[in-house]
Amino acid sequence: MSYRNKTYVIFDGDNDMWAYSYMLGWKANDRIDFNFHDAHDIRRLSNRASEDTVKRALRERLSNTKQAIVLIGESTRNLYRFVRWEIESCIRLDLPIIAVNLNGLTHQDKELCPPIIRDRYVVHVPFKMKIIRYALDGFPQEYHRRGLETGPRYYNKSIYDHLGLEYG
Repeated sequence: MSYRNKTYVIFDGDNDMWAYSYMLGWKANDRIDFNFHDAHDIRRLSNRASEDTVKRALRERLSNTKQAIVLIGESTRNLYRFVRWEIESCIRLDLPIIAVNLNGLTHQDKELCPPIIRDRYVVHVPFKMKIIRYALDGFPQEYHRRGLETGPRYYNKSIYDHLGLEYG
């Protein structure tokens, strides 16, 4: 399963740390079937590190990554210093990207989605553990088999029904 590969999580560290913390909590809970190898575990950075130092460490993390999750919150689309750089790096490395809407939408939120991934073959899911796990398990293989297909990807209602999740 793809969640056994390193997963790089991109997010607004000032406003969306709560969502990243939830994901780590799901992973740590023995009673919840949610696991991923977090690429952020490779090396911790000081808050006072220079931009070059941070980007060097992020490049190291990305080189050990097989897929990425972008947590899309209210201000993600406006973050260029690191978030856009991380997304650009994932695109350059041809990594599958799972866009997770923190507002719960099951499709691309054109208002909040970073422009750099709006027209890319990226799967869009809501911030719900079961559908994120489903995407981690299946989307990377689908991404690499996609051929010439482009544009945003969504899961249909039957997938959400199968997972016992509300669709909408």
